[in-house]
Amino acid sequence: MSKNVLIVDDSLYMRKIIKDAMEANGYTVIGQAANGEEAIDMAFELMPDLITLDNILPDMIGTDILKVYKEEGLKSKVIMISAVGQESVVNEGISLGAVDYLVKPFTNDQLIAAIAKT
Repeated sequence: MSKNVLIVDDSLYMRKIIKDAMEANGYTVIGQAANGEEAIDMAFELMPDLITLDNILPDMIGTDILKVYKEEGLKSKVIMISAVGQESVVNEGISLGAVDYLVKPFTNDQLIAAIAKT
């Protein structure tokens, strides 16, 4: 059974790259969100197995979204994907429950390796 995925990124281009990589590896993309509010609403509505989460969104920071997911008991696994790669930010994402943190630009192999951890 394939895993259901929610992709969260404000860039349509990045969402397409992630979607294509996911689908090529047998995952089903069940939703795409372009901002934090959508990311929270869709996560609880769709209950995906996996969420890819950008850290810089127009209305929220990804780590704040992770805090909401954690506080509300969302069971989805989260992989953070962001251009922000400072060690403190990466460590915060991991400490808040992200299974991995990819820094843009990334390769499909890096994305698939991160998914394998879920």
